[in-house]
Amino acid sequence: MVSDVAWVFPGQGSQRVGMGKALAEQSAAARAVFETVDDALGFPLSQLIFEGPEEALVSTRNQQPAILVASIAYFTALREAGLLPDPCCVAGHSLGEYTALVAAGALDLADAARLVRRRGELMEEHGRGGMVAVLGLDVAALEAVAAETGVEVANFNAPCQTTLSGPAEALEAAAALARTRGARRVVPLPVNGAFHSSLMQPVTEALRPMIEAVPLREPIAPLIADVDARPLRDPGEIRAELLEQITASVRWVDVVQAAHAAGARRFVEIGPGKVLSGLIARIVPGVETVPAETLLG
Repeated sequence: MVSDVAWVFPGQGSQRVGMGKALAEQSAAARAVFETVDDALGFPLSQLIFEGPEEALVSTRNQQPAILVASIAYFTALREAGLLPDPCCVAGHSLGEYTALVAAGALDLADAARLVRRRGELMEEHGRGGMVAVLGLDVAALEAVAAETGVEVANFNAPCQTTLSGPAEALEAAAALARTRGARRVVPLPVNGAFHSSLMQPVTEALRPMIEAVPLREPIAPLIADVDARPLRDPGEIRAELLEQITASVRWVDVVQAAHAAGARRFVEIGPGKVLSGLIARIVPGVETVPAETLLG
């Protein structure tokens, strides 16, 4: 029987102090996930996740491996409890692609932790500009705003919910123009750089040797790529995706629609929070969205 379940994994912004702590206390398997990442990174990331302080957790270099390890702890607990059927496909929002590859058996957890830790460090080191979320403006209108102001569309998150990346002055101009064109809200995002834009090209080049060297296997189900919503199984294509997505737009609307076209009718959000569940419900109304936290009680 073909599965109708998609596993989806969140990206930055889903973190909170204490995430996964109860899982680690209740499940030896989930606890081992945190221990594996602590060992891989050479410092007690789990202590920072469980106890804070929040200002340290939200640092990109900490936030990325923290969300990855917490998400895999949720994944491990769900599988241990028999609550997570095999998927027809997997997907992750930006950072979440690494988590999806770990869950799908394509990437070892320790390798993924080191990769996203370095990814976060590089994003901080090369951080320039910023990002804003634009609500209530359709994609065509927002793409015109981006073209006129010299910014780039970073995330197509949901219908009429999109983010822009670029230099600070250009973002201010884009925000003002978006408001005049009918945007309901324009919200600056708490990030230290213009993620998913051409300004991140130095990160791509610096991370390339690690991504090219890391062992990758074929996943148990295709990864729906953030860059172009193609289903990927080939390790070489997956490497190219992990490099390209650093500067490319996250086309989450297309990803969800592609998963739905592939047969997904139940999207399980595996990680802290419910951000993706809310987006998915707006992209494909009527599908079932299930946050891991709901399944685990």
